[in-house]
Amino acid sequence: MTEQSPAQKSIGDFAPKLVELTDGVLFGDVWERPELSKRDRSLVVVTSLITSSSFEQLPNHMRLARQNGLTEAELKEAIIHLAFYAGWPKAMSAIQIAKTVFAE
Repeated sequence: MTEQSPAQKSIGDFAPKLVELTDGVLFGDVWERPELSKRDRSLVVVTSLITSSSFEQLPNHMRLARQNGLTEAELKEAIIHLAFYAGWPKAMSAIQIAKTVFAE
């Protein structure tokens, strides 16, 4: 039996088309495009999630960012930088999530 993807684990049979698009298009195609490294894509996604206040998905993408080569220091610095562009409350929320993720 193959291991389930994160999308399969979280929404499975409830929304199979969304799982298919997430696994096949987003992570199967978009994330595999050679024009940006996975490290760079992770930085883009983390910053986008912070600027849009999409904090629910931020822990998983911070973990993925670390797997893709971003360091704890780089992610902290991105959050500090975003405080001035995205807003202080968003940065404060993100840094609390980062603190929890980095403690794992």
